Amino acid sequence: MTLKKHDQYSKQIVAELIEAESEAIVVNHEIPPGEAHQADIYFVPKPSANFQRLGLLGKIATKSCIIELFRNQPSKIEIQTCLQKLFTLRSEILNKAEREKKSLSEEEKKTHQPLKEEQLPQLWILATSASERLLNSFGANPKPNWCKGVYFLPESIRTAIVAINRLPITPETLLVRLLGKGATQLKAIDEIRALPTDNALRNRVERLIYRWRIYIDAQHDKEDKEMLMNFQQIYQEHQNKILQEGRREGLQQGKEIVENLLKLRFGMIDEALSSVIERLLKLPPDESSRLLMQSSREELLAKLSH
Repeated sequence: MTLKKHDQYSKQIVAELIEAESEAIVVNHEIPPGEAHQADIYFVPKPSANFQRLGLLGKIATKSCIIELFRNQPSKIEIQTCLQKLFTLRSEILNKAEREKKSLSEEEKKTHQPLKEEQLPQLWILATSASERLLNSFGANPKPNWCKGVYFLPESIRTAIVAINRLPITPETLLVRLLGKGATQLKAIDEIRALPTDNALRNRVERLIYRWRIYIDAQHDKEDKEMLMNFQQIYQEHQNKILQEGRREGLQQGKEIVENLLKLRFGMIDEALSSVIERLLKLPPDESSRLLMQSSREELLAKLSH
């Protein structure tokens, strides 16, 4: 597990997209409990889960799994560590099942169904890239009924590697490509922006990216400039949408939105900042958004205090 901003973003995106269909979902799941190893995401789907709308991401989440996310190509050791997490978790589940079996009465044992192999979690390694050399070193190969860019280790290993930069540009792979970097991620964002403005998936992804950008800005953290730049346009559009909704729903709600944005940018609203709120509300959404998110405190006051 890493603590880089991209990995935190990826975990948040994946977890929020699949959590509605989960019976159990844990981010940074300790394996075993109390130990240093953590799985990025441990997911158990509901029996009635329907992931069709999530494309490849939904196909990945149809069965119990660990999802490990990598900003760069993982090393052999990192993949081996992921495999260790998988086998440790599976051992924990099997041991728990055995303990529960021992607690059953003789009558209950007659109808008890042991865990099947397909009920145990499998491992998905989602990496922004993976070379042929790396894939070959683990015996990873494509599989029928799975798209290009998805490579499975030998069957008994219960593991697959997704090379995000190799995925075909299709609606099915869109959400996974959002977890890529550089041109791959930027293309996925453009595809999201091309969806109708009332599209449910677009609105959901916009909200996730918007919240993530606000978090980064509030932390004053510019660690990943590329990711921030990739998010800028969709963030700005969602910002404008929020301000427009504020105007439609009334001046008071619009005022609350502007106040919240000022607090996120500057920590508190003093008398000087309070005096420019009304002027911000009278500006077109794109102009007020630009001023709020790009101006320093001094620049904002200088432009609106006259």
